[in-house]
Amino acid sequence: MSDKQRWIVGLDIGGTNVVVGLVPLEGGEPQGVRRLPTQSEAGGVEVVRRSAAAAEDCMEEVLARHGGRRSDVAGIGIGAPGPLDRKTGILLEAPNLGWRDFPLQQLVSDALGLPAALDNDANCATYGEWWMGAGRGSEVLVGLTLGTGIGGGLVLDGEIHHGASDVAGEFGHMTIDSTGRKCKCGNYGCLEAYASGPNIAARAVEGIEAGVESVLSDLVQGDLEAITAATVYEGVVQGDPYALEVMKETAKFLGAGVANLINALNPDAIVVAGGVTRAGDHLFVPLVKEVRRRAFRSAVDACRIVPAALPETAGVIGAAGVFKKETFGSV
Repeated sequence: MSDKQRWIVGLDIGGTNVVVGLVPLEGGEPQGVRRLPTQSEAGGVEVVRRSAAAAEDCMEEVLARHGGRRSDVAGIGIGAPGPLDRKTGILLEAPNLGWRDFPLQQLVSDALGLPAALDNDANCATYGEWWMGAGRGSEVLVGLTLGTGIGGGLVLDGEIHHGASDVAGEFGHMTIDSTGRKCKCGNYGCLEAYASGPNIAARAVEGIEAGVESVLSDLVQGDLEAITAATVYEGVVQGDPYALEVMKETAKFLGAGVANLINALNPDAIVVAGGVTRAGDHLFVPLVKEVRRRAFRSAVDACRIVPAALPETAGVIGAAGVFKKETFGSV
């Protein structure tokens, strides 16, 4: 690379972790990636401070390596949980962070002295997969991100679809059981209430507390509060029947949600991201089976349902892509 290489900072703020990296302007793998716990309980201002410090470290390392200067960084793209008001750069409400009416874009821009663009974190992850990952070439791409919550994104002909009030893509809050589990958003029966990481763990714990025998208890030395979705995945790897049952149920819940999306949007690809996808066929085989049971056959046949190709960096790449799109008109 020459000293004329230009960069964009990609900042992905999630419910559990913040990830930041420097993305080449023309696209590519982020460099100097930093990952830190979000620690949202410390408050939004503190999270911004720590994120900005990580971004500064990242820029210093990468620019020094490539003989670059701070002026070679065009700006910063930010992905954050929503709903958001992109015009004002305000995070309106993030149930998993506990933030409301938070001026995130301006605070990050001020902290780094760089122009910034803001979009929903799941939109960014979906856009990253469309730009550089498993969704390349898709005309209608749906993204599902399974983490602390369940987010989603929709890319139509290379454009993120935001809807009338920036809320398009909140697929985790589609209702799959009108009288079901309570969600953090206040509704009942949301997909997120069944298939997000914490709720996969919660469902597993409920069964154990009801008397089901499982290796999951041994994996956390009997401390059921320590069970996470990763614990369930470890149980699947060990062949634990109960962990396999929990994963199969998770796949059926997700299958119902994905079938709704396929019938409503007729996409040519659905990219599923998040740690739970490490379960591989234990997740995707029953998921696709449930989709085929529920959705129109021609729509299912036209749609690829695939794991993300950029599981660690799609949000960072997509956030940088959002800034590039808004600033330069295209990616």
